[in-house]
Amino acid sequence: MKTNEIRAGTLGGTLCSIWASVTLGDLLQTVVMAALGTLVSYLMSQLLDRRRRQ
Repeated sequence: MKTNEIRAGTLGGTLCSIWASVTLGDLLQTVVMAALGTLVSYLMSQLLDRRRRQ
């Protein structure tokens, strides 16, 4: 076997095992948490910017 075939097989097996264990609820929770983290980060940067300007 060539090295590329082994890598492709390993990557394919890893992705299949991960895909089987991820549920729609997990995906939705990740999206919500990412959006919340983005919002908090933006609001904090705006707040700190206002305090710095005063």
